[in-house]
Amino acid sequence: MKVGAGQRQPERILLIRLSAIGDIVFASPLIATVRQRWPQASIAWLAQPDCAPLLQHHPDLDEIIPWPLPHWRDLWRKRRFMQLLKELRAARRALRARRFDLALDLQGLLKSALPAWLSGASERIGLGSREGGSLLMTRVLDRGPDRAQISSEYHHLAQSLALPTDRFRLALYPGQEAAAAAEALIGEQGLASGFAVICPFTTRAQKHWLAERWPTLAAQIRQRFGLPTLMLGGPGDCVAAAEITTLAGGRIINLVGQTSLLTAAALIERARLLVGVDTGLSHMGIAFERPTVLLFGSTCPYTETGTANARVLYHRRDCSPCRRRPTCDGAFSCMRDIEVDEVMATLADLDERAGLVKPIDRDDLADQSANRA
Repeated sequence: MKVGAGQRQPERILLIRLSAIGDIVFASPLIATVRQRWPQASIAWLAQPDCAPLLQHHPDLDEIIPWPLPHWRDLWRKRRFMQLLKELRAARRALRARRFDLALDLQGLLKSALPAWLSGASERIGLGSREGGSLLMTRVLDRGPDRAQISSEYHHLAQSLALPTDRFRLALYPGQEAAAAAEALIGEQGLASGFAVICPFTTRAQKHWLAERWPTLAAQIRQRFGLPTLMLGGPGDCVAAAEITTLAGGRIINLVGQTSLLTAAALIERARLLVGVDTGLSHMGIAFERPTVLLFGSTCPYTETGTANARVLYHRRDCSPCRRRPTCDGAFSCMRDIEVDEVMATLADLDERAGLVKPIDRDDLADQSANRA
């Protein structure tokens, strides 16, 4: 079975993108695209357990398969090799039992190529496969020439496989339970009249903005738009969040580490605007079509957001993007170059051009959430 016009239709399709949250958000348009191309197929997504909840309410997915890679790494570190082998064999049997005939490795690494190969799918297509992963694929596609546009590599994959791209857009579905939890938090925190969200945290220090600038930004957002600021992040961000909260004198509402991933997503869906660094929660602002300003420095996954109500601020330097190997001895000058005034000017421009920073129609949002569940 070869993918393409005139060929036999795949009946069971496996999409593989193990992590991270932002990358799964970027890849999310492929789900509806694959469903549109093969409406009768069974479509599953393989993801690490911490990311899997993000996909569990997607209407075009039939199954989410957790792939506990962190757990297996822990077994390896503890030298529990027999237990690891037993679990890998069980995972292989479970994949084979589903009888996939098409596997799409969207991550392009050995760790994502391996389950594609273990699945036994007769057609295994890798996106930019490296680290030896290409040896486990039946076909490898490059990541495409245009890397400036959000989700460009996945759009290129869709085009290469002759999939429809007329409705290619980021799409997240938090579900009714997360929507209810978000509404409860909004009520508890007195945010029913609207709020801004900031997402200051990610996995690497060089991707962070200066901590002392967030309180200043929050104060100016309140002054300009009349909105209180809500800060979101994961459990590992609590120490950094406490520093920002202290600097703000308690004038930022800190829910970092206090929500599930889906509840955080539902809060972002209800926000009037979002400002964040290169982290998964920030990219959700674009998925939910909220007015969004992204602050990029050591990484720059895209400069074109594909929507009129989202902008990227990025001051390229000779060393940019350094990704995991900064050479500035902790100065992080590329992020320091982004001033509070520039962020505010960008938000003001979004508002003045199209009136984008406006109240959410909560009844309409509730209907959308119910339809997505």
